[in-house]
Amino acid sequence: MINATKKWIFLKISSFILIPLMVWFMINFISIYDQDLDQIIVFFSNQTTKFLLSLLIITAFFHTALTISEIFEDYVHEEKIKSVANKLLYFFAITIPLITIIVLLKFSL
Repeated sequence: MINATKKWIFLKISSFILIPLMVWFMINFISIYDQDLDQIIVFFSNQTTKFLLSLLIITAFFHTALTISEIFEDYVHEEKIKSVANKLLYFFAITIPLITIIVLLKFSL
């Protein structure tokens, strides 16, 4: 299978996964928006919330990295710059969600 086809399929799958996760996040964000700190901590301490929020963060960064990578492929013509930009993009697309999830897991302890 061609690399561009794989990226296209992964973009469609990640988009499909992001739709229900974003709906879940928006509904819950609205419900905790006016709550006090104790209720927000209880919300983020829930194991289901941790799992779904982690899945949302990972999927969103994966989707974003694929999309930005396509922009680099289309608009950056020098191979060296394109390679460095893609490597930095994938590095941050892995480290930022990991740091966020670690903080989220420690938040309830």
